[in-house]
Amino acid sequence: MVTVTSAPDASHEVVELVSALIRFDTSNTGDPATTKGEEECARWVGQKLEEVGYKTEYVEAGAPGRGNVFARLPGADRSRGALMIHGHLDVVPAEPADWSVHPFSGAIEDGYVWGRGAVDMKDMCGMMIAVARHFKRAGIVPPRDLVFAFVSDEEHGGTYGAQWLIQHRPDLFEGVTEAIGEVGGFSLTVPRRDGGERRLYLIETAEKGLSWMRLSARARAGHGSMVHDDNAVTLIAEAVARLGRHRFPLVLTDTVEQFLSAVAEETGYTFDVDSPDLEGSIAKLGGIARIVGATLRDTANPTMLKAGYKANVIPATAEAVVDCRVLPGRKEAFEREVDELIGPHVTRTWERDLDSYETSFDGDLVDAMNAALLTLDPDARTVPYMLSGGTDAKAFAKLGIRCFGFAPLRLPPDLDFSALFHGVDERVPVDALEFGARVLEHFLEHC
Repeated sequence: MVTVTSAPDASHEVVELVSALIRFDTSNTGDPATTKGEEECARWVGQKLEEVGYKTEYVEAGAPGRGNVFARLPGADRSRGALMIHGHLDVVPAEPADWSVHPFSGAIEDGYVWGRGAVDMKDMCGMMIAVARHFKRAGIVPPRDLVFAFVSDEEHGGTYGAQWLIQHRPDLFEGVTEAIGEVGGFSLTVPRRDGGERRLYLIETAEKGLSWMRLSARARAGHGSMVHDDNAVTLIAEAVARLGRHRFPLVLTDTVEQFLSAVAEETGYTFDVDSPDLEGSIAKLGGIARIVGATLRDTANPTMLKAGYKANVIPATAEAVVDCRVLPGRKEAFEREVDELIGPHVTRTWERDLDSYETSFDGDLVDAMNAALLTLDPDARTVPYMLSGGTDAKAFAKLGIRCFGFAPLRLPPDLDFSALFHGVDERVPVDALEFGARVLEHFLEHC
């Protein structure tokens, strides 16, 4: 690493960058015809990088307007594998009437940056831009090549984003061996057994598989006034009810076991896998318990139903959609269990089927994350955890890239961070953004 000039660190412009990113309405409806804003936002990102000397490449992923931007910063040791820092520019839709501020205002008020994408994940995208610009301005040469990737369509599985890019433009990832992305590196404050508090920084090393399942039933159509023992709506309703009420078996993966052990060491809490109240013990962790609790077992949550066209007509077909999240190594067992629950008269197909992912919590990259956080927060402790949702890491792992979630934020102890993802009044603390930019800067200088 070589620094040739003195310049403000990356934190000095990160707040305005995040605010500006939020002002681009990049709502992803799941329908390419109504999804908007990705191209405009991606071209703006490219412009911000080109202003300081980067050569960028803009790529449309499979459809007009699905904008992606890539930039590479050469490192000191070109023989080492490159590190990719990736973020998605799309967000889920937001209804302005439900919010305290307009969701695409990027308002900076009360110590927070407000708006859709503030935590998912224009906060990290802003940090990426800020660090990339700072490195160019200051003449910083990182230890290895850095690839900055800003991609589309993550919020609908990456069909017009990461999944398309790895299939059609693998050259963009040439030489990349490791990657960091969203939903990791944020702090969780827990009570210490000695009466104090400890900030744990959660590094994502695993995530459940994402599988959207469509259930279909076909039976005899008829008049609603007559007796019908063979009814497609009834078949679907019964299958959905069995799935929705079912509790899949408890399975502790290595990642979850390491997380619970670390929390137990700090807090003195007991996480007994044989206890009937394990979920109750996890609930003591506060808002993060929603994520952690969902990583103890597979889940299958019915989300959509479709049947019929008139009150007095029994339809021939009925459908349902179920959001399935499957633990690493559990896919075959999960499918067998689902088939038993839905029964022989209901068929299933996968609308979206993305693999789970898990890596170990070790190695030079993990050491660099730990060192960066300890430099800025000496009382910190990094711990691995599993994400109950999914990220673009699912796509990049198919290329053999080792992926982590590391978007560092030091959060207030009382902030229910997990509730902000896709939630109303999504916001990120200003000081957390500035802290995160400094941590990311240190990490990328020593990765």
